[in-house]
Amino acid sequence: MEKKHVFNLSYFLFAFALLMAFQAWIGYRDYAQLSYSEMMRLVDEGRIVSVTLTESRVEGEFREPVDGRKYFVANRVDPAFAALFEKAGVKITGATENNWLTTLLSWILPVMVFFALWSFFFRGIAEKQGMGGLINIGKSRAKIYLERKTGVTFDDVAGIDEAEAELQEIVSFLKDKDRYGRLGARIPKGILLVGPPGTGKTLMARAVAGEAGVPFFSISGSEFVEMFVGVGAARVRDLFEQARQAAPCIIFIDELDALGRARNSFGGFGGNDEKEQTLNQLLAELDGFDPRVGIVLLAATNRPEILDPALMRAGRFDRQVVIDRPDRKGRAAILEVHMKSVTIEPGVSVDEIAGLTPGFTGADLANLINEAAILATRRGAEKVGMADFVAAVERIIAGAERRSRILNTEERRRVAYHEMGHALVAAGLPTADPVQKVSIIPRSIGALGYTLQRPTEDRFLITAGELKDRMVVLLAGRAAEDIVFGEISTGAADDLAKVTDIAREIVTRFGMDPSVGQAVLEPQRQQWLDDGQMRMRAKDYSEATAREVDLAVRRMIDEAYERAKVALQGRIGELETGAKLLLERETLTPDDYAPLKRLAEKAAVVEA
Repeated sequence: MEKKHVFNLSYFLFAFALLMAFQAWIGYRDYAQLSYSEMMRLVDEGRIVSVTLTESRVEGEFREPVDGRKYFVANRVDPAFAALFEKAGVKITGATENNWLTTLLSWILPVMVFFALWSFFFRGIAEKQGMGGLINIGKSRAKIYLERKTGVTFDDVAGIDEAEAELQEIVSFLKDKDRYGRLGARIPKGILLVGPPGTGKTLMARAVAGEAGVPFFSISGSEFVEMFVGVGAARVRDLFEQARQAAPCIIFIDELDALGRARNSFGGFGGNDEKEQTLNQLLAELDGFDPRVGIVLLAATNRPEILDPALMRAGRFDRQVVIDRPDRKGRAAILEVHMKSVTIEPGVSVDEIAGLTPGFTGADLANLINEAAILATRRGAEKVGMADFVAAVERIIAGAERRSRILNTEERRRVAYHEMGHALVAAGLPTADPVQKVSIIPRSIGALGYTLQRPTEDRFLITAGELKDRMVVLLAGRAAEDIVFGEISTGAADDLAKVTDIAREIVTRFGMDPSVGQAVLEPQRQQWLDDGQMRMRAKDYSEATAREVDLAVRRMIDEAYERAKVALQGRIGELETGAKLLLERETLTPDDYAPLKRLAEKAAVVEA
């Protein structure tokens, strides 16, 4: 457990007593203690040079040292009483009131006030700045959970069965080390969980600890690094020392990329020196502990490509477990887990919701269920229905409706034809995803309308023809505007960006254009944190090849645009009718307008 350092009052009292004794010794060594009568006798004899009067004492200097002391001190006495007693021959010593408590408080109270200000003010500022207490600055900030406190088991994890099966071995090892060691096998020192954000990496680590029933040290990679050089390395040492004392146990470092970023040749400048020292200490600890004692290191990151190669070699992080976005079956399993806390109508199909959410992560699905419950509560329903889930999907994908944004009549007509162009061309291409809904209601993401398509199944490979069909669907909105209004608008800006991106990927990454060849000219994007936007890439090919790439991209976009125009010119009547109907209702589905149904679906209806 983490050690807590509390201020000990005995330290302060000892220091105070030592200070008082030192001052008393200094006074005894340099000053002679005289009675009032002795002082007056010396005055009469002319042996005193000067005096200083206070309210209660007389301090003075001898003309010549007396018993090795040059100064004296005596208690002050009222002159009238002194004269009276002196006539009677009475020796006068004088005394002061015993005010030791006042003196003591005059020392203690300022110190206590200063300490209180430090505790409640300066320490709070230091912790907000990431400095922490000076005593605890080198201590690990890992949160420690026991089995009963993690509250997570494999029953709470769904949709990532392959990763769960791999991590079951860790649980088995922690529960029965002898069984794995009888043949000389050893458990991996480190297991790295990689995958997109929101896929359940942290949840899986906590489930492993909950299943194994061992202490679980959880810390973020950013909590190691401080503004003081050497603090991060000290915290790494302290963390592993605590883990050795609590073995068998699990150490979990979230966001490892904050700590284990690859080193470069410019280390030692700015904050890099502290980060490199912390990383070096982590590498040393990974080499220094024996996995047979029962310490397992788990780490999670969504940026494995930037981690230091020394961290990823065998003997440190021996195993990488990919936790990817779930497929349709996995999404259905995740939805069933999260739906346990929500009141659902009997007719809601989990499989249908899973089909509406391709590419959603576990966190996205949890948010989807929460949004659906909020929508159902807003309309006063007793249970969450299928319509709430569909509306929640649209809200997450396209944003919230903004009915307050009023478009003029001409803009609404243009948006209606634009969206109906997308929908009709998508319905006419067999490889395109089926249209689920068309709307001209503005959304919060800036869209004046949208066409929602739903894939029938998860796809892992895409042919060149399918990619080109996607380009045709994207350009169909602009093509519809061109055919009906005779000019184009800025409404297709996002469509053009996506089309250009697809065309460039076809030419430079997939080698699908004969005029350029089957060479990979541009590297693959970052897998986990790709936001779908075009990025500046360093070109390692000639200007002549770059010109061929640009010409091929332009040619493919022009061909896709011409295909979209031809497809819509052949269905101009359906385009006019659909746009008018969309202007009236603002939202259409294939059930509301038959031409929006996919060609394969209409053929199946005819055959039936």
